[in-house]
Amino acid sequence: MPALANKTYFNYGGQGPLPSPSLEAITAAWATIQELGPFTGAVWPYLEQITSALRQRLAAWFGVSPQRVALTENVTSGCVLPLWGLPWEPGDQLLIGDCEHPGVVAACRELAQRQGLSLACLPVQWLRSSSCSCDAAALEQAVLEQLQRSLRPRTRLVVLSHLLWNTGQVMPIAAVADRLAAHPRRPWLLVDGAQSLGSLPLAEAGAANGAAAADIYGCTGHKWCCGPEGLGAVVLSERLLAEARPTLIGWRSLSNEGQAGSGFHHDGRRFEVATSCTPLMAGLTCSLQLLEAQGSAEQRLARIQLLSRQLWEGLGTLPGIQPLLTAPPPAGLVSFQLEVATAEPSGGDAARANGLVKALGQKGIWIRSLDDPICLRACTHITTTEAEVERLLQSLAEILAGESGLC
Repeated sequence: MPALANKTYFNYGGQGPLPSPSLEAITAAWATIQELGPFTGAVWPYLEQITSALRQRLAAWFGVSPQRVALTENVTSGCVLPLWGLPWEPGDQLLIGDCEHPGVVAACRELAQRQGLSLACLPVQWLRSSSCSCDAAALEQAVLEQLQRSLRPRTRLVVLSHLLWNTGQVMPIAAVADRLAAHPRRPWLLVDGAQSLGSLPLAEAGAANGAAAADIYGCTGHKWCCGPEGLGAVVLSERLLAEARPTLIGWRSLSNEGQAGSGFHHDGRRFEVATSCTPLMAGLTCSLQLLEAQGSAEQRLARIQLLSRQLWEGLGTLPGIQPLLTAPPPAGLVSFQLEVATAEPSGGDAARANGLVKALGQKGIWIRSLDDPICLRACTHITTTEAEVERLLQSLAEILAGESGLC
């Protein structure tokens, strides 16, 4: 990974560096396409081979059939395209978790305005500081209790991320899906999986499989999978495929691409649109293969957790820093806040956090700041080393000792 050669990198939750073999796979695919001719009889089997290989590999990572997987550009398009095609009725309620990414929330707000829907909040952010955060079973129970209090007769959709991008907690997606199945209207479940693919094991057997339990499970390949930007996937439930209509339509949506009246694919391909960059698919396939070579999904998560725990414990010893979670992070997202010096907040918390990011960047260490809650976030991956974690902790201590490095 050339991007890791001259820096200490903790921004996998934003974008993972691309491995050299993946870049080589992309350029090799470009070259082959041009050698075959970009629009010749010889090129189509090659393009289908690349596309099918990625779809099948992602399906195995998700623990679902390939027919349930649609290839998209990113998480947002994977979530929004099927969401807008569902049969809404005026007065339906969208219940949205309070830790969701603004891109998905904005799409839901616009959908509500156009379709006459109502919006409601599912509070889960408060769980980060509750006693149940230390135990997965207790956290699941707390989420389900909060969900039950928030559901209404007209609730038609619940939006909840699998791995919360700000607090770093893992939501019990399969259990939430079970609870929604008992609701009289069986609300659809939309899951933002931006932080989970490549981070969490998603292909658990049976009822524990959160990716298989959701109606819409949108992911991207450029974060924890360390694939190229501009490529993602969405897992769609059988009932959503039966009920949702395509909203952005192109030749790839059609069962017979040469006939406009042929009807749409009955599987996930109905939400694929038109020409995509096939060489990127070769790059993501390579990145997935490289991750697989490092062990099972469970083994990779154990490595990630070892490093995130090291960081979380170290942050807890630094004066002026408070980790967001009261227990070691369940995955690789480690968020923390800067303690204020006085009882009255100065209003400059965000500026102070941004200043700290800049000061660390000047030392070649890269983390990021978040706005809700105002905090800083560092991500550990299997490519992170123990020495890099210690370097981050030491640099934080040096900067905060006098805060002379903040601008």
